[in-house]
Amino acid sequence: MKSDSFFRVFAAALILLAAPAVRAQDAVSMKIDVVSWGSDINGLSFKAAGKGEPITALAFRYSKPVSYSGPAILEIHQEAAAASSATADSKNTAPLPPELAKRRETDPTVVALAKLPAGSKRATVLIAPAQAGTYQTFVIDDDPTKLPFGKLRVHNYSPIKIAVRCNGKESMEMKTRDSFLAEPQEGQVTYELSYDKQGKWKLQENNIVTVGKDEQVQFIVLKSDADFFTSSDGSRGGFLQSVVLRRPAKDDAAP
Repeated sequence: MKSDSFFRVFAAALILLAAPAVRAQDAVSMKIDVVSWGSDINGLSFKAAGKGEPITALAFRYSKPVSYSGPAILEIHQEAAAASSATADSKNTAPLPPELAKRRETDPTVVALAKLPAGSKRATVLIAPAQAGTYQTFVIDDDPTKLPFGKLRVHNYSPIKIAVRCNGKESMEMKTRDSFLAEPQEGQVTYELSYDKQGKWKLQENNIVTVGKDEQVQFIVLKSDADFFTSSDGSRGGFLQSVVLRRPAKDDAAP
């Protein structure tokens, strides 16, 4: 399994403890989509391994959402052997969060923690292989108040500054982890993507993302060497990569 360069370069910035404090006793109720930043990850669960419904985190795409009610600090579990195999080739150097290390002392099937947003009914949890047998997570609040249906949210998860122009409007310069909402025109967002190359903007591509009026759509720009972005002949599409995640309104029913 190849690692994502974003998680190598910005490991420290995404340490779990860097997120705002959430009390363990706080409870949330929402639907969660788990997305892998690498190869597919099988055998995950939100309860102790072997007791919860198996979850598969697909590579850079949504799978079946999972209903969750429980502590705002979400425990993600996986059998130790499966976790060790899935993370064996990881070059992610993020230090193991102390809270995760503490929980693993009594339950080694706890392979990741994610702090869920209070008051939200929908979230995406991005999960990437980290130190042997554990994963790093990053959470996006997808409550419809944050990402309305029929709109596009643009994210920069690459390790460099980018600029995105949507539907001919003013170009938005984005640092790593910046995001903004784009308004489609007749169900489409035409975009220009450029990146900062030694202080000068280099245009990578012009393209179109369709956005249905009953969809939540995420457009994510990243820098990845994952096999997902490599064609059968071994070629790659550009210096940066991008993915589009689509969630239909019918998947937004209460958990």
